[in-house]
Amino acid sequence: MGANIRILCVSFFSAWRSRCSSAAGRRGRCICATIRRRASSRQSPRRPSRYPIRAATTLNKTRHDVAFAYRNGTLFAEQVSLEDIARRFGTPCYVYSRAAIEGAYGEFAQALHGRDAMLCYSVKANSNLAVLALLARLGAGFDIVSGGELARVLAAGGDPRKILFSGVGKTKEEIRLALEKNIYCINLESAAELERVAAVARELGRRAPVAFRVNPDVDARTHPYISTGLRENKFGVAHRDAERLYAKAAAMPALEVIGIGCHIGSQLVDPAPLAAAVERLAALAGRIEAAGIRLRHLDLGGGIGIRYRDETPRPLREFVAGALAALGNRRGTVIFDPGRSMVGNAGVLLTRVEYVKPGEPRNFLVADAAMNDLVRPALYDAWHEVRTVREPESGAPGTVYDIVGPICETGDFLAKDRALTAREGDLLAVMSSGAYAMSMASNYNSRPRAAEVMVQGRAAELVRARESAQQLFALERIPG
Repeated sequence: MGANIRILCVSFFSAWRSRCSSAAGRRGRCICATIRRRASSRQSPRRPSRYPIRAATTLNKTRHDVAFAYRNGTLFAEQVSLEDIARRFGTPCYVYSRAAIEGAYGEFAQALHGRDAMLCYSVKANSNLAVLALLARLGAGFDIVSGGELARVLAAGGDPRKILFSGVGKTKEEIRLALEKNIYCINLESAAELERVAAVARELGRRAPVAFRVNPDVDARTHPYISTGLRENKFGVAHRDAERLYAKAAAMPALEVIGIGCHIGSQLVDPAPLAAAVERLAALAGRIEAAGIRLRHLDLGGGIGIRYRDETPRPLREFVAGALAALGNRRGTVIFDPGRSMVGNAGVLLTRVEYVKPGEPRNFLVADAAMNDLVRPALYDAWHEVRTVREPESGAPGTVYDIVGPICETGDFLAKDRALTAREGDLLAVMSSGAYAMSMASNYNSRPRAAEVMVQGRAAELVRARESAQQLFALERIPG
């Protein structure tokens, strides 16, 4: 079915070392090259053309343990001191490890070795152009949820033939732009959207490539705000309605039905819910195809979790193996949409202590980063590890602090009840800030958004400049 692809993975060793980390030493690098592609005369021109996959093998299951490690008493990003980064670029700033992103992508590539598969990175996790360009070069496709994300992906060099457009609220303008750019597929999430996409396609004289996101009603056992696969969630079409909607879509000349998909939630630590959802999706796909509707791909979603604190997510290969096993004997392209697992542990938020404020019953470290820079703790009560950039002395007891920002909200905190040895002017690294940090940042309290820095080996490069105060109101006008 479609193109027949065989991938050869060749491992070799790099000489990158981290002398002060037990996880240091040589690590493998995997270059996956496409060896052979036999084109079928029946293949649709919308079939995604895969780039060769070029990515390092996994660093380890938390990634920042290697990418961010202490050397001679100072926390480093790869081979660059975070103190040096703070001196050069100021604080707060986000710091990303290129090696960690490559490692995460390589882990997925290895897990999917031998399968007809496509990885569509979830842009909402981290939409910086440097991150998107890196992933595009590695061979990734992209899962987008807005016209702005589409513009970003195209600006970063992403292949429109490897773009999925998801989301429940696509406007006519966004749909029109997606069709004009010849993206791979629009994921439909309601009967009303089905009609809208068909209408826009007719106006353009095109056939819109579509798939339905089906809500499998499977409990992902995650935070309720990031659960997306239950009946009460706003996402996707109901499982019971899917066959009827597929029949309707297949009868519309302006639509080309090419796949089916699901997404049950984010920060999954157990492969079982994903496998259960895939099994249900595969059974539904079988019934749809029995009715004469060909499905070229199955989109299994993303949501695979990372370690923030004491979570014990199963290895990524177990998630992938469980999902593939649940497909049974089905063939065709398999799509995964990872986001957090690609970039979450590849970044930190670097911040400086402005004030130490002892109190009763709580002590505070007031940092120059705030909830506008990292909203996850305030929004989800999410836990992020916080490290001092200067390595604490062994056995030093520290003081228990809440780490808070300057914003005028009681809910403005980055962490609570952390035992740290810190004083005014010290640098802190808020770990696991590569995903849903800058992409969820705001200008609340008229605070300029922070700079972003990408580290590669011994080099650190500014990939987004810090906003200025003037840029905060550059688009505003005083009438009269």
